[in-house]
Amino acid sequence: MKVLHLIVARGGSKGIPGKNLREISGISLVGFKAIAAQKSRYCSRLIISTDSGEIQRNALQYGVEVPFTRPNELATDTAKTEDVIIHAIEYIEKQEKQTYDALMLLEPSAPFARAIDLDRAVELMKEKNASLVVGVREVTVASVFLGPMDSEGRITAIIDKMAHLEGLCRQDVPQEVTMNGGLYLLNWEYLKRFRHRYRDRLSSYGLIMPWEYSIEIDEPMDLTYSEFLVEKGYIDLSYWR
Repeated sequence: MKVLHLIVARGGSKGIPGKNLREISGISLVGFKAIAAQKSRYCSRLIISTDSGEIQRNALQYGVEVPFTRPNELATDTAKTEDVIIHAIEYIEKQEKQTYDALMLLEPSAPFARAIDLDRAVELMKEKNASLVVGVREVTVASVFLGPMDSEGRITAIIDKMAHLEGLCRQDVPQEVTMNGGLYLLNWEYLKRFRHRYRDRLSSYGLIMPWEYSIEIDEPMDLTYSEFLVEKGYIDLSYWR
């Protein structure tokens, strides 16, 4: 199975300036994704889509190909990831006359997806003939206990949902998951046809990853927390050494 691994990393970041180049234990967020991809048994090719020359230089240091510079209109806060993916696909097909079976989308903001996770995703796609395999983590609070407060501070929406739990213990509520941003594996032809990740309800699968490898870097404290987990051994850096 030919899989193109695509790192997407724009230069601008409001929450953490220069986020994609920030380091955890000496490895940039781009670097974590690059190393995992290169260790994967199914990585046919690894490229990056970015508008930043600095990020391009960092990616090159980790052995990532930089076949193009992302257009400015695809590097704004409002640019859709799907449009960035389609731009890469069209470049590869039109400029290089190449095609692949699937595309592995890798976002540096969720740096700790390991090569074994990437491999399991490909194997799941092959086993299920899936259109999409996405990294997920188990949630600690079920959605039935979540909801908005109204303008007066009432939690009526939550109470209404909990009313359906009469006779059930909290631990009897089915385990739920949420996407963790760690990986998105998409069938190549499916992407070209629908130009969207979430159009096939019945052929989209989740790959459960451990919570400590599912951390997303959105705020400065997330970097500090990640360093703490590495220091205490909860995140094993040997996966990237």
